This record gives sequence, C-alpha cells and structure tokens, in this order.
Amino acid sequence: MYPTLLHLGKLTIYTYGFFIAMGFLAGIFLAKHEAKRVDENPDKILDLAFYILIAAIVGSRIFYVATNPKIYVSAPLEIFKIWNGGLVFYGGFIAALVTALLYMRIKSMPVWKTTDIIAPSLALGQTLGRLGCFFAGCCFGKTCEYPWAVIFSHPDTLAPSGIPIHPTQLYSAFTNFIIFILLFFFRKKKKFDGQLFWTYVFLYGITRSIIEIFRGDFRGELVFGVLSISQATGCLMAILAVTMIVILRRKHERV
Repeated sequence: MYPTLLHLGKLTIYTYGFFIAMGFLAGIFLAKHEAKRVDENPDKILDLAFYILIAAIVGSRIFYVATNPKIYVSAPLEIFKIWNGGLVFYGGFIAALVTALLYMRIKSMPVWKTTDIIAPSLALGQTLGRLGCFFAGCCFGKTCEYPWAVIFSHPDTLAPSGIPIHPTQLYSAFTNFIIFILLFFFRKKKKFDGQLFWTYVFLYGITRSIIEIFRGDFRGELVFGVLSISQATGCLMAILAVTMIVILRRKHERV
C-alpha cells in the first residue's frame, strides 16, 4: 500500500516503523494507567517496557533471519533494515518474556500480576503493528478471489504486486483488537494473577495458527511437513497457556 509515510528532507519516515512506534506508545500509556489502578509503581512498568521493546525487536529480527537465512547471505547488512519488514512475533515474544522475567526478579516485582498489567497493552500494540505490516506489504496472504481481497501496487511494497491476495495483516489486526477488547473488559473480573496474561497467550496462539493458513510469504521450512514454524509455536503456546491457567488456578484455590 504505502510503505513510506512521508519524507522530511533526507529523513524518511516508514509507515511500518511509525505504526510500531504508535503501538508501543499506546501500550505504555495503557500499562501505566493499569499499574496505577492495581496499586503498582507505573515508573517500574515504564522501565520494564523499555527493556521489553529492545528485546522484542532484537528477538523478532533474529527469529526472522534464522528462518530465512538465504535472503541475507549475499547482503548481510539487510539484517539491520527492519523498516523493510521481517519481524517474527514469537521470536520477539520469547526474548521479551525472558527479559521481563529477569527484570521483574531483579526489581522484586510480582511476576504474574505484572504480566496481567501489560497483557492488554501487548494486544493493543500488536493491533497497530499489524496495520504497519499492511502498509509495508509484509506478512502478506495467498492469492484469493474473495470480495475483500486486496491488490498491492506500490513499487516498494513487499507483497506480490498486481494480484488479489488475502489481507492477512488486517486479519491479524482485527483478531488482536478483539483480544484487546476481551482482556480490557475482563481485567477487573479475573480470579487470580496470571489469568489475563495466559488468556492472551492462548487466544493469540489459536488465532495466529488459523491466520497462518492464509499466509503466502515464506516462513521457513514446515514442521513435520504440515505446520509452519509459527503455527507449531502457536499450538505449543496455547497448550502451555492452558496448562499454566490450570496450575495458577489450583494454586489460587489452595491459598
């Protein structure tokens, strides 16, 4: 669609990066207000968000490069051009989760209560980030003839040009927004800490695995010749989420 938002002299603002930045800022704003609501220090949440952002970008890029190594063999400097697309959520999620757990342990923050604070922000940030994907043309879908198919025509788009394809980026944005709405209204009714976060992981894992069916871009070799890496990861994360919800619920009931 429109990979470049605008030019300011020699400065180029890419639409993909702009929406990622907006997603991050919206997430921080929401998380800080949620921290105040549940009597946690919003400044610690802000510091945590900074480390999560760095870890998420690095992790998601490393995961993408690892699943598409042939692209960068002849042009290794392209690895650093993240504004051209190429971020895999699960790589960023795992890196961010490990970083967050280490930070929370160092700062003596309540782990599951804190993850519940940031869960709605994750879904909201992803919603805006996927809109950036749409404008850049990355994470594009397979060809289709449905009325809602989109045709990319911009010369700098990362999607196939001139053919109708599934708007998988919009599918992801829509499902992430629904997850955000559910988490936002459910947050005051949760029964135990961690419930909100693992509900998010479960819902995202399931919806991502379904949307993967319609993806047309190369995402690495298939697992067991059937599932994409993201589908396999999504299924495993959904199973882990259900397991953790059961464990945390039982722990809460014993208290």
